[in-house]
Amino acid sequence: HLDVRRRLAHAFHSGRLPQALLVTGPPGVGKQRVALWLAQLLECAAPTETEPCGTCIPCRQVMALQHPDVHWLVPIPRPKAGDADKQVEEAGEAVAAVLDERRGQPLYAAPDGMSSHGIASVRLLQRAAAMTSVTGGLKVFIVGDAERLVPQESSPDAANALLKLLEEPPADSRLILTAVDAQRLLPTIRSRVVPVRLGRLGDDDVRQFLATQVRPALDADALEARVRAAGGSIGAGITAGEEAHKVQQSARAILDAVLAGPGPRLERALRQQPWSARGDFTALLDAVADTLGEAARGALGHKPRRAVPGGLLGCEPEALFRAMDRVGEARDAAHGNVNPQLLLAVLGEDLAALL
Repeated sequence: HLDVRRRLAHAFHSGRLPQALLVTGPPGVGKQRVALWLAQLLECAAPTETEPCGTCIPCRQVMALQHPDVHWLVPIPRPKAGDADKQVEEAGEAVAAVLDERRGQPLYAAPDGMSSHGIASVRLLQRAAAMTSVTGGLKVFIVGDAERLVPQESSPDAANALLKLLEEPPADSRLILTAVDAQRLLPTIRSRVVPVRLGRLGDDDVRQFLATQVRPALDADALEARVRAAGGSIGAGITAGEEAHKVQQSARAILDAVLAGPGPRLERALRQQPWSARGDFTALLDAVADTLGEAARGALGHKPRRAVPGGLLGCEPEALFRAMDRVGEARDAAHGNVNPQLLLAVLGEDLAALL
């Protein structure tokens, strides 16, 4: 988002950067990363005309999520404490735990559906805003996924509490909200922030990011598949790839269990969630069939495009093809009222007889 960043940098250097911004755009396009970049620019000891220097101590602290005056508020589960002060303490601990995870894995996933910005989180923000800057400079507050400001009990208390801060923000504070759609925020909040819209990224930008940041590195075919799945969203490309990788790992684990004998086969079947989402279970069966197909490819003298269980490498192609047909039958049955544990147990026995 170089153009947006240049405009923000120009506004900063000319003294026209608004005190409160709302960064919007499709999921996974980098809204919170742009917010962190702006926080880095605001705290940088020697910014250039278009970028923070990236090397000074404040810059390094911001990017390490350790700057004492940069506060990133993320959605968290509702605190369990009954006392209001203890709720704020619990919210602070929960936010700190999320940020600690993001330090270790900066390619983070979206928060779960039960997490929100409740009144305790906003009070935590208000407390930090009322305090003196630790470094003597600006305090920056990033409210990620701000559309989650309405807590679970469907009360606008959290949003209204934030509104009070937006109406009279401390002079040394800057607020950056991010949201997929501005319309999901209260009109009173929207009226007090300046919108910054991020569009979808070009395929070249997505490709470059995935090629340099995703580990283990992707081969050419996998990279292009990720780019197509991303649809201009790096986050979508990362998530789709991670989910596909997990499904492939599960498929290989099932086939390893099939080859290991009756005990491991039954144990793996019993670990299957009995009434998991049909789409998730059929995706798992598709991955099993795909892995068998890659083994058949290797049996026919071609190099498999992804890793397959070693026990399949000596199988005859015909046996592998029959096994794929059996998985297809199980997939059809999965759409009916069939317990996935039972279906997987029977499938495991059938595959063991074939392989």
